[in-house]
Amino acid sequence: MPRIAQEAISNAVRHAKPTVINVSVRGEPPNLLGRLRQSIGDELFIPTESGMQPTRRALELASAVREGLEKLESALTGKESVPAEASRTFRIGATDYACMVILPSLVKRLAKSAPTVDLRVFPSNHIDLVQQLEKGRGDLVIGSFTELPAGIRRARLLREDEVIVVRTGHPLTRGRMTKERLLEFPHVVVEPAGTMESATDGFPDEERNGKRVSVESALCEFQYGRIGPGGCMTVCVPKFAAVAPFLQLSDNLAKLPRRLALWAAAHAPLSLLDPPYPSVAIDIEMLWDQGGDDDHGIQWLVNELAECIGNVG
Repeated sequence: MPRIAQEAISNAVRHAKPTVINVSVRGEPPNLLGRLRQSIGDELFIPTESGMQPTRRALELASAVREGLEKLESALTGKESVPAEASRTFRIGATDYACMVILPSLVKRLAKSAPTVDLRVFPSNHIDLVQQLEKGRGDLVIGSFTELPAGIRRARLLREDEVIVVRTGHPLTRGRMTKERLLEFPHVVVEPAGTMESATDGFPDEERNGKRVSVESALCEFQYGRIGPGGCMTVCVPKFAAVAPFLQLSDNLAKLPRRLALWAAAHAPLSLLDPPYPSVAIDIEMLWDQGGDDDHGIQWLVNELAECIGNVG
């Protein structure tokens, strides 16, 4: 990268806030931003009502340059950078399951130990997550996976099983639960992209990336492979957060991750029932690219996430 580009990006980083980069070009050499844009091949900063806002490419560059500046400062001063004290934004791919069950505990922990650290959560349903990690556009991904390509690190956070959720007073809450009784009632199924046609679940090349198995897909397995053709599904929704209203106002049932179901039952009149079959159990993991092994910030975040899981239950 030309020296003028490095200097301009470094200046942007110095003025950067965790989630919004505020850049003033006053006092800079004429056409500096224009030359930088030409060098990078991106607008980098665009005017809005609240001031100059960074493009996606600018945010990506800011993170990398910030890390480089921290390493340079550490080398010059002899003082090692402390991730918890740094102003840094970490990008985490997660479904709403992780947002509802896992990440709140992390946010609570970081609010005390690392108040200058920001989390930017992006949806993990519609993009190629592995490529996001490999290209440095994501720092961490939370989900459930099978085979993964070489170079992707993984660590288990928790093991999750399923539970049947119905409204309080539902007929299934009375009498013995059987597979046959489950067939009597319509189901609400969570499918990440909102339609059953999205069979690849966001991965255009499954052979390269490994077939991803999400919490939602695993909990659909019983619906499509074990209860037989008599089962019915009347509603398919894209997010776990959408399930409770359907259950409260009808005799629909849903099979949800147990921890999420417990959260939902604490906020709505819902009842949890153990399924009359071996419960589907899956591991919820965190992934990062092997390049993150040398990034003290990412390794710190991995450890913080692992530590806070004990509060999830």
